[in-house]
Amino acid sequence: MKRIRKIQLSIISVVLVLTGGISSCTNLDETVYDTIPADQFGKKPAEINAIIAPIYKTLKGVWPGEIFLLSEQTGDMAITPTRVGGDWWDGGVHMEMKLHTWQARNGQISTAWNNCTSGITTCNQIFATIEDSEMDEDLKERTLAEIRGIRAFWYYILIDYFGNAPLVADYESTELPGLSSRQVLYDFVIDELNEIKDVLRDDVTSESYGKFTQGVAYTLLAKMYLNAEVWTGTPNWQGVIDACDKVMSLDYIIEPNWKTNFEVNNQVSNEIILPIAFGKADGGNHMHYRTLHYLDPIALGMNIGTWNGVSAQPDYVKQFDDADQRKLGSFLIGPMIDPATGKVLVTAHSRDLIHTIDFNIIPGTIREGMWGEVNQEEGARVNKWVFEKGLSNSDQENDFAIFRLADVYLMKAEALLRLNRDNAEATRLINVIRERGFGNADHNYESVTLDDLYLERRLELAWENCNRQDMIRFGNFLEPGYLRPGRSSEHLLLFPIPESAWQTNNKLVQNPGYPPF
Repeated sequence: MKRIRKIQLSIISVVLVLTGGISSCTNLDETVYDTIPADQFGKKPAEINAIIAPIYKTLKGVWPGEIFLLSEQTGDMAITPTRVGGDWWDGGVHMEMKLHTWQARNGQISTAWNNCTSGITTCNQIFATIEDSEMDEDLKERTLAEIRGIRAFWYYILIDYFGNAPLVADYESTELPGLSSRQVLYDFVIDELNEIKDVLRDDVTSESYGKFTQGVAYTLLAKMYLNAEVWTGTPNWQGVIDACDKVMSLDYIIEPNWKTNFEVNNQVSNEIILPIAFGKADGGNHMHYRTLHYLDPIALGMNIGTWNGVSAQPDYVKQFDDADQRKLGSFLIGPMIDPATGKVLVTAHSRDLIHTIDFNIIPGTIREGMWGEVNQEEGARVNKWVFEKGLSNSDQENDFAIFRLADVYLMKAEALLRLNRDNAEATRLINVIRERGFGNADHNYESVTLDDLYLERRLELAWENCNRQDMIRFGNFLEPGYLRPGRSSEHLLLFPIPESAWQTNNKLVQNPGYPPF
C-alpha cells in the first residue's frame, strides 16, 4: 500500500503539471493554490502546493453560486426576481427560496450538497495520497493539517445548512455511509480543529495567503462556538471569545479603507483570513455576471455579457444610513449613464435603466402567492467587489473573503453581550467597524445592545454568506418577511437532504418535517 501511494503521488503531481498546473493567475502578486506554474514544479513547497491544489479549488463552490444563494435568498438579504417575460423563473427555484417552499428536489439545494460532499471527497483523496508518502515529516504533518482544515470547513457548511450528513474520513472505504447527527458532526469538527490548530502556520503574509492557517482554524472554531447553542443546544460564548482573542493576537488588521477588502487586487488586504483566491484564467469571480443588467457594463466601462439576476431585498438596503459609505459600497443604485452620450441608458423594454431599491410586481403576472414578474431594471445590484474597468469577456480577479477580521471583532462583541460582560469592550469592537463604515466617529455608540450588534453585522457583511446563519441565531429566520406574510415552519431551519443524494445512497434518512424518502 505504501508503494502504491508513492506511485499515486507521482502520478497526481505529473497530471497537475500537464492539465491545469501550467495556468496561472494574471495577478502576479497573488498565489492561487489550485494551479502551479510548470517551472516551479520540483521545488518542494511548490510541489506540495500543486498536490494539495484541488482542496483549495473546491472552495470556489462556496461563492457566488448555490451555497451563497441558499444563505442570502432564504434570509432577507438577496433575491433573484422573475423578470418581465419570464427571465430567471428557472422552474421556480428562486421563488421557493424566498417563499420558504423548497423541497428535496430543488436543484440549488442539490448542488450545494454536492459541492460539500465532493469537497470532502477531494480532501480525503489527497489526504490518503500524502499520508504514507516519503515527505519530510514536519512538512507532511502541516500539509495534512491543511487538508483536515478544509475538510472541517466543508463539514461546517453541512452542519449549518443540512444538520445531518454522512461522516466520511476514509477515502479507501467502499461502504455506503449512513447519516451522522448534527451533534456527531459538530464534535468531529471541533476535535479536528483542536488537533490541527497549533500545527498550522501562523504567519499573515503573501506566502500564507489563501492557505488554511492557524488564523483560519481559530476563526472557524469561533464560528462553531458562535452557533453552538443552535446546533447542539449548549452555548459556548467563552469559546467564541477565546478563539477570537487568538485570531486578534495574530498579524491581521482592520484595513483603514473598507474597500481594500473588495478591490480587484484585494490580496493585499491583511484583514482577509481565508479567501477564495480567484483568477481570470482559472475560474474566477463571476458575481458581475450574476447581478448586473445587460447594459450595466456600458456604464461601468466593461465589455461583458451579463445575466441580470440577483439583487438586494428592499428592506435590507433601507436599513443603511445614507451617510454610511457601505450603502453605495455594497449596492448599485440609481441611473446608469451611457458615457458616450451622457444620458441614461434605455432597456430593451424602452425603460430608463435606473436601479430602484423597490420592486413593483407587474399586474397580471402573479405566479404563486405574492410572487410575480418585475421590470428588468428594478433592484439594487451587488456593488461590493470593485468592477474592473476595461474588463472584456472575463471573470473578475477579486477574491472573496470567506472569513475576515471584521467578522471576528463582531463575533467577540456578540459573545460578550450574550454573557452580559464588558459592554465597554463590546462597544469598542463594534465602533471600530462602524467608524470605518461611516468614515468618522459621529455615529459611534456609547453602549451597545444585541440589536445594535445584529444591525452592524448586516451593514458590514452584506452579500458575504452570513445572512441565513445570523437570522437563525437571532431568532428571525422564520418570521414573516418580504413577499412572505406568514411565519415559516420550524423544520425549515434545515434544508432537506436532496432526493438525488438518496438515490445514490439509500442509507440516507430525510430531515424531520420533509416527506420521507
